[in-house]
Amino acid sequence: MDQDLWKSLGTTPEGLEKLRLFAALVEKWTQRINLVSKSTLPELWSRHIEDSARLLQAVDAPPALWADLGAGGGFPGLVVAVILADRGAATRMVLVESDQRKATFLREAARQLGLAVDVRSERAEILAPLGAGIVSARALAPLETLCGFAHRHLLPGGYALFPKGENHVAECSAARKIWRFELEARDDPGHKGAALLVIRNLSRAGD
Repeated sequence: MDQDLWKSLGTTPEGLEKLRLFAALVEKWTQRINLVSKSTLPELWSRHIEDSARLLQAVDAPPALWADLGAGGGFPGLVVAVILADRGAATRMVLVESDQRKATFLREAARQLGLAVDVRSERAEILAPLGAGIVSARALAPLETLCGFAHRHLLPGGYALFPKGENHVAECSAARKIWRFELEARDDPGHKGAALLVIRNLSRAGD
């Protein structure tokens, strides 16, 4: 466990216990539906939970509404929701997941964790604009596509958090052909060459 991470986030022992419960739920449900690759289950805490928690290191203040697109097994959305609830933040978390089985898992996990999250089993590109202060997505689509989703669902002044792998520089170059944005690429300490992309002031290149 990365003690420095949890200390920096101010997560309480009760918050960590909820995250352990969540990890157990993911392991149980992954035997039936593909929430995460079974080969990564031995690294569930470091590879999925702590990776998700690190998004909060890029957040100055919790937004009124946070939208996690392609929420899948709850990474990062449910992890973020647990940590923010542990802090007493009033952030409303919307989890967007078009796969009905995964959406069912998200609702059940939220119920067992005591989280008042809103699960939308729709596609991000056709869902009515959410007006989010933060949009996140993990392993969902190329950056140029994610920018389209963020542009649809962000409030003016909001920003996007997209964890990306070693190919993030090329993805940014491709996205800039369609989109204008301010970029902060924060190194990912858990994965060499990976980065958390913080996207601000997003607009279409032709606007």
